[in-house]
Amino acid sequence: MKILTAQQIHNWDAYTIEHEPITSVELMERAAQTCIDYISQQEMFDKPFKIFCGKGNNGGDGLAIARQLIHQHYNVSIYIIEFGAVGTEDFQINLQRLHELSVNIHFIQAEEFFPAIEENDIVIDALYGSGLNRPLKDLSAALVHHINNSKTFVISIDVPSGMFIDKSSIGNAVIKADVTLTFQCYKLCFLVAENAEFTGNLKILDISLHADFLHAINTTYQLISKATIQQIYKPRKPFSHKGSFGHALIIAGNTGKMGAALMATHACLRTGAGLTSVNVPEKFLNAVHAQLPEAMCSLRNEDLNFEKINAVGIGPGLGTEKDAHDVIEKTLKRFTQSMVIDADALNILSKNKAWLNQLPAEAILTPHPKEFERLFGEAKNDFERMEMALQQSTKYNCIIILKGRYTLIAKKGEGWFNTTGNAGLAKGGSGDVLTGIITALLAQKYEPLRAAMFGVYLHGLAADFALQIQSMESMLASDVVDNLSAAFNSL
Repeated sequence: MKILTAQQIHNWDAYTIEHEPITSVELMERAAQTCIDYISQQEMFDKPFKIFCGKGNNGGDGLAIARQLIHQHYNVSIYIIEFGAVGTEDFQINLQRLHELSVNIHFIQAEEFFPAIEENDIVIDALYGSGLNRPLKDLSAALVHHINNSKTFVISIDVPSGMFIDKSSIGNAVIKADVTLTFQCYKLCFLVAENAEFTGNLKILDISLHADFLHAINTTYQLISKATIQQIYKPRKPFSHKGSFGHALIIAGNTGKMGAALMATHACLRTGAGLTSVNVPEKFLNAVHAQLPEAMCSLRNEDLNFEKINAVGIGPGLGTEKDAHDVIEKTLKRFTQSMVIDADALNILSKNKAWLNQLPAEAILTPHPKEFERLFGEAKNDFERMEMALQQSTKYNCIIILKGRYTLIAKKGEGWFNTTGNAGLAKGGSGDVLTGIITALLAQKYEPLRAAMFGVYLHGLAADFALQIQSMESMLASDVVDNLSAAFNSL
């Protein structure tokens, strides 16, 4: 699914109106009905509704919702923020329809007109939608603060008022919604951590916008879907043999961090590499043989031989001492195929930034935000960090996996967001498992971008399956490895 800008969303509405055909006010009515369908499924019938509307089309949505709630005998009061300007045409049509009913319509001209909001009320926020392009101020900002200071349940329509959809809203007055009912597709604003406290529980409502529009536009960002992954996935053929699936090498582990090496290697084995070797200090050789008898070993103090290696994953538990520096430098000089660079290897790269110019083509870097900052510099907000990831992936001809709730995969100015996974992954070892998964896919000759997309999706999907027997609190990285089989089978 493509992630659209505010202008493209507006254009999609217009395209639907032209090609369905349907009037704009009828499309607004359809959007309102999807919101009513959600509200009707909740236990809210005995609660008073206070609906706050601006005078744009988002406010028109709010008025249409109010009228439909009234028809279903809900207790509804409407509050319209008033600046003296005439509302949009569709807003005015819906306002006229409301005036034909016996309803409570109030106009807010100053702060003294703000209504008291009781704890038992349900607030519907339809003040400002996805077309907002400047921070709220004066009366609008004060009304947002008034709503936020209440203890009531808040439902925002389209986006929480005050939130920009494709740039940072940090420092702005923004509604803190308990639920956001958005239309048709994800917006970029819902995929970043900085907006989570304002978005609440996100519900995407299908209002049947014309699908042909999406074929005619290009976007910077997309969502990775199950259908996308099923097109990437290459099921095994009956006459395959271990040589068909490549030889992966995991360079990982050191004193106090051997668990990272074992988890990455175990994940690599479970993801299907034909052969898996792990490079470790000699004193940890027995630990590998005892825990992972299927893995072969090479020793850290011996010369690395990449002749028969198809993919390398380097960094988990490697440490940052001289031996770690040396093995990274040798690997960058001698291994020319795509590799996965993670954890301590990223931290060493951040102290030797000239090495970034020695990355093999389409090397896959897997930083979390702090590792990204050490590598490429500090960002003011999540949106700036994502833009930096797109730029740096182009500069160094690499693939950057910027880890988070919706992990971003950046390559040559384009980005793909992953939708699988859960907060159970917020635990040590999860990144090591991801490194092993992607390394195995590279060894099996998945093209690097596809390996990155498939690996991140599979990693999150296995974590979702792990929730069938674990909680997010109790989940371990090893549980993710144990559920890779379920993730593969689901594809």
